[in-house]
Amino acid sequence: MSIPSVPSPAAPRLLVSVRDAAEAALAAGAGADLVDAKDPDRGALGALSEATVAAILAAVDARAATSAVAGEPEDAADLARRVAAFAGTAADFLKVAVPPDLRRSPTALAAAAGAAPGRLIAVLFAEDGVGPEDPAALAAAGFVGAMIDTAGKDGRRLPDIVAPATLSAFCAGCRAGGLLTGLAGSLRVEDIAGLAVHRPDYLGFRGGLCRGGDRRGGLDPVRIDAAVAALRALGRRDAA
Repeated sequence: MSIPSVPSPAAPRLLVSVRDAAEAALAAGAGADLVDAKDPDRGALGALSEATVAAILAAVDARAATSAVAGEPEDAADLARRVAAFAGTAADFLKVAVPPDLRRSPTALAAAAGAAPGRLIAVLFAEDGVGPEDPAALAAAGFVGAMIDTAGKDGRRLPDIVAPATLSAFCAGCRAGGLLTGLAGSLRVEDIAGLAVHRPDYLGFRGGLCRGGDRRGGLDPVRIDAAVAALRALGRRDAA
């Protein structure tokens, strides 16, 4: 599925992280724009098995774009290795954590992007800080997108950690470099309107759309419907 990177939509699209095929079918059927294969039991960016990813993609059945998480690398070699390990999946995008030291290594970034040409999205953890130079470095290396997420799932949400001016600068820098943009991190449905002003392509959810707000629990259809409705309402407002 081909998705344009620029210009950003009037309203963000909905990314829903899922752990199995049943959740994938639920998210795609409810109107998620991007179904993201991720294991919530293995941290902020836990990778699922290739078999589970394949089952998730089959359940989505081209009703939405798809992504698969490649995990949190320890060093430059691990970064490229993790990406290469998932490059054989049929997901539209691969997501991998890129810590600050690797963001400043053009060689490491290029090796990772080269392992999955045209498909790699960098995840920058909010707690590590986000620099104004990060989007340009990722674009130059061949990444197709960048997201900010939270590493610690301790109840703090993205807006609690990153200032609005930084979020706006990040999204603007990504747009300037032709990168897809995403904002995530323990988000709730009520965060949608405030984060939409930064013009990300996607807002990413897991815990906020689960029963009881527990990211390790199952997805709640009512909460997914609320997120879809909130984003569609923004789209109608902006189109008016």
